[in-house]
Amino acid sequence: MIQRIFTVLAVVAFAIFSTPQSSFAESMDDGPQKAILVTGASSGIGLNIAKTLAAEGYFVYAGARKQADLDALNKIPNIQSVRLDVTKQNEIDAAVKTVRAGGKGLYGLVNNAGIVVSGPLTEIDEDELNWILNVNVVGVFRVTKAFAPLIIESKGRISNISSISGVLSGILWGPYGMSKHALEAYTDALAEEMALFDVKVSAINPGNYRSKIGTKESSVLAKKPYAQPGSPYAEAMAGHIEYLSDRSMYKEPDEVTAAVVHALFADSPKPNYLVVPNEREAGWTIGRMIEETAELNADQAYTYSDEELIEMLKAATAAQRARGQ
Repeated sequence: MIQRIFTVLAVVAFAIFSTPQSSFAESMDDGPQKAILVTGASSGIGLNIAKTLAAEGYFVYAGARKQADLDALNKIPNIQSVRLDVTKQNEIDAAVKTVRAGGKGLYGLVNNAGIVVSGPLTEIDEDELNWILNVNVVGVFRVTKAFAPLIIESKGRISNISSISGVLSGILWGPYGMSKHALEAYTDALAEEMALFDVKVSAINPGNYRSKIGTKESSVLAKKPYAQPGSPYAEAMAGHIEYLSDRSMYKEPDEVTAAVVHALFADSPKPNYLVVPNEREAGWTIGRMIEETAELNADQAYTYSDEELIEMLKAATAAQRARGQ
């Protein structure tokens, strides 16, 4: 955990987020067309990633569950839709066969598929908690395991779409935060293991961008007993439901896509990308990392002084700069 805290702090000390200056086209070489699989590509961040990569000449296998979404994706040049529910092993296996039959191999995997489940941890149904962990964590595990041989063969890249909720958590956000904290741990371990095969793995941590991820959850929550008058959670739930139901005020996720492109094609991709639309969200995230560092460091047998902590941060920042050169 300490290593991860200083890694993230170093990334932000170097730059809160620096969009790559080179164009997407410059990341393509003269070799065969690179193929990328994007899960959860029917809308929001996943669709933005898929359409952008396809427009820049990459071949995109776009995962979706509904036939209408699959049909719409197939109309986009350089995109081939694949039916892919990350909770169903038979659909994952079929997707592997489709990609192998395509003859392009697989250079990149973008694990984007995810859902929101929220509510008070002492009242939420166990089935709901199992569902979000099944999609957001075990689903990533299933898909990555199935496609790992193809990625290793191409010495490619894996990008996991996490969230600033991989750092933050709070009232009503427990289930979602649990899933994204787990995804962070998974990504860290996977990165070290895939390094044995010259495969680079990155976590992309977006803040609030426009998407439909909370639309269904908001209507479900409104019917829950803990959202009704008289519940100790009623006031917090009302604000939470309003937040989930309408995300139209947020920016399109172009910055998230730019981070994914950098992670997929840059010579020296970052292990972790913080992608937030404003300074306030950067402050939430980095502030929490600093608080946790202070909490872990305080009153333990090997407490570091403030000066020692600053030197550790400087060293991590220098290492981050060196990786970026």
